[in-house]
Amino acid sequence: MGAAMTIRIGISGWRYAGWRNNFYPPQLTQAHELAFASRALSTIEINGSHYALQTPKSYRSWHDTTPDDFLFSVKAPRYVTHILRLRGEECKTAIANFMASGLFNLRAKLGPILWQFPPSLRYDEALFERFLSWLPSHSGEAARFASQHDRHVRDACTKIDEERPMRHAIEIRNASFCTPAFADMLRHYRVALVASDSPGTWPYAEDVTSDFVYMRLHGAKILYNGEYADASLDRWADRILTWANGNEPNDAQRIGAAAKARAQRDVFCYMDNDQKVNAPFDAARMLSRVLGHAVENDRRSLQASLWSDERIQPLMNSKKRNMSVAAFSPDA
Repeated sequence: MGAAMTIRIGISGWRYAGWRNNFYPPQLTQAHELAFASRALSTIEINGSHYALQTPKSYRSWHDTTPDDFLFSVKAPRYVTHILRLRGEECKTAIANFMASGLFNLRAKLGPILWQFPPSLRYDEALFERFLSWLPSHSGEAARFASQHDRHVRDACTKIDEERPMRHAIEIRNASFCTPAFADMLRHYRVALVASDSPGTWPYAEDVTSDFVYMRLHGAKILYNGEYADASLDRWADRILTWANGNEPNDAQRIGAAAKARAQRDVFCYMDNDQKVNAPFDAARMLSRVLGHAVENDRRSLQASLWSDERIQPLMNSKKRNMSVAAFSPDA
């Protein structure tokens, strides 16, 4: 997928033991898993940043491992969203620590930052107004914010290579957020509301509140599990193309007003049904649909197609490469 494309389909995380010898070929070393995934798909959410501050070295390695036109989304720390729950001045310092932890080493590959809130957190207008006002809209502002870090960041990264826009997306999990006032607030700050598909677990809304759309598909029938059927992916692909073309689906499920039409929007879609190795294959099937050549739901054929890609071959052990591709070819 070239840099001119506005639609990116990917996965939430890439380090899963169950994906080895399944999505990842048997002869692929763990050190090459990100390189493989980033050539099979066009974006990945970094999940480790949600649980602990990562390092500038890690972010630099992720940048250098992936193709030039690749983008990462970065999941913000749960320390901010789940533990501090946005409260107190300590929250601002924690956000500065996150900004200083190495994000800028992703350079042009830094996509949206995902702020996911717990189901127990209710909408508080004043709290969220303050939080949203802090979020930097460009990398220079983020670097200045990062300079406010404290001693918890041992190797601070507060320099940017170039001024770039920064994007933010918010995933809600409490129905108290389902109010036009919250949608209006997000639109004012140009922050995206995540369209979060779950099997009736969390509230769902498709309000377009920024110049991009951010989707997380957590499972059609079982949370974090179960593959999406072809008909379901067809429906999602239609919605993705509608959003990318600057419009909204006729049956859009909103909590606030409709968005103004525009020439186009960027769309980021992440498959998060990672159990039983559904996410990467569903992402590949979704990507084929938005590119206009839908592939069948055939795991062995998908494996063969992914493993034989010319960009993948150099990553694999040459002694086992031909044997593995032949073993999972459609004619095997």
